[in-house]
Amino acid sequence: MRSLLVASLLSFGLLASCAPSASTGQMVTVTPVLVKVSDPAPRGGTLTIQGRYLGGANQGVIRLGADENGKGGYVFPASAIKSWTDSEIVATIPTDAPVGGSWLFVEVSGKQSTGLPFSVTR
Repeated sequence: MRSLLVASLLSFGLLASCAPSASTGQMVTVTPVLVKVSDPAPRGGTLTIQGRYLGGANQGVIRLGADENGKGGYVFPASAIKSWTDSEIVATIPTDAPVGGSWLFVEVSGKQSTGLPFSVTR
């Protein structure tokens, strides 16, 4: 009987060690994906970005004018953001944003999104 009890306790310990641990300090990070961006717009116009895993307003930035790898470019100031959800961002194109065609990226918690072409018109 005693050996059965010991074997049961060992089996329980083994199973418990294989269970996933609970962690409140970590979050899963997924690469943000841009699906659609609004038509070209002038400075002061509205930019709408649709996608997945876009996080929230305090977690990310919009980068315009970057190269195709997402490097460089102009970062929208926080004041330009009208709304930001996990699937859509609406922003006003700042008056000092670069004019012309370029790549648009979103960075969320340090993860860079896929890029889409976007043009700021005059």
